[in-house]
Amino acid sequence: MKFGVSIPNFEHFCDAAVLADMAQEAETAGWDGFFIWDHILFDDLWHPMVDPWVALTAIAMKTEQIKIGPLVTPLPRRRPWKLAREMVSVDRLSNGRLIMGVGLGAPARWEYGFFGETVDQKVQAEMLDEGLQILVGLCSGEPFSFQGNHYQLEEMRFLPTPVQKKIPIWVAGGWPNRRPFRRAARWDGVVPQKHDGPLTPDAWREILAYIHQHRTSSEPFEAIGGGIIPANDPEQAAEIIQPFADAGVTWWLESASPYDFGLEWDQPWTPDIVERGYERIRQGPPRISVS
Repeated sequence: MKFGVSIPNFEHFCDAAVLADMAQEAETAGWDGFFIWDHILFDDLWHPMVDPWVALTAIAMKTEQIKIGPLVTPLPRRRPWKLAREMVSVDRLSNGRLIMGVGLGAPARWEYGFFGETVDQKVQAEMLDEGLQILVGLCSGEPFSFQGNHYQLEEMRFLPTPVQKKIPIWVAGGWPNRRPFRRAARWDGVVPQKHDGPLTPDAWREILAYIHQHRTSSEPFEAIGGGIIPANDPEQAAEIIQPFADAGVTWWLESASPYDFGLEWDQPWTPDIVERGYERIRQGPPRISVS
């Protein structure tokens, strides 16, 4: 199992230089991945935000080994060809360390509605599927054209190509809605959420069984879980994580978000609760062996 950090791209973390320094600390502390959220707006507290691709550029330049990427980018609110340029640029700058997390994005009113874009999830899902095809086609560097319901591209080539032969794509979705997980089965990993509580190991077994029913590729597939575990109690950490590893979870993401340290969604951020995220990163991943 690999261990990563998940962090918002706003409020106290709205500075690309700050996020780059945190990613460098995470790499030094032994984390395998450093992932940032992708929001334009979030709520009526009007948090200051940083563009995730500007931040990922700074992160790539301050780190050498740790995997990096957005978790997750609401692809239907982005032009896929612009995103393809950003993906390749960051993958090359990081020497092949980019992982691409995608989904519909939430909350829909803040990600789409404020800008006059559709909040119809069926339409967004169609745009997500078409956008994914475009990302892969353009990143291949081969002649590519596309004719869909939402996007039409004349034949073109996008150069240069990424360092990685194929940038991994992790797909987010809310369980037990099945459609996002059929989508995830076509790609390289799944980032599930459950809005009425945390996912249990049994839920993970159900999710992965469903995905593998619909998966046709024999390539490795990543299952991304997460939570908060004690950094200085390996025995208790192992008790928490091992059942998820047994269920098939391959990545465990620790949140550096104040919302996972007790802050309510409608409360302003406070320096003390932000510092808990910094402290958790510096403590490093759990020092346990997970089968």
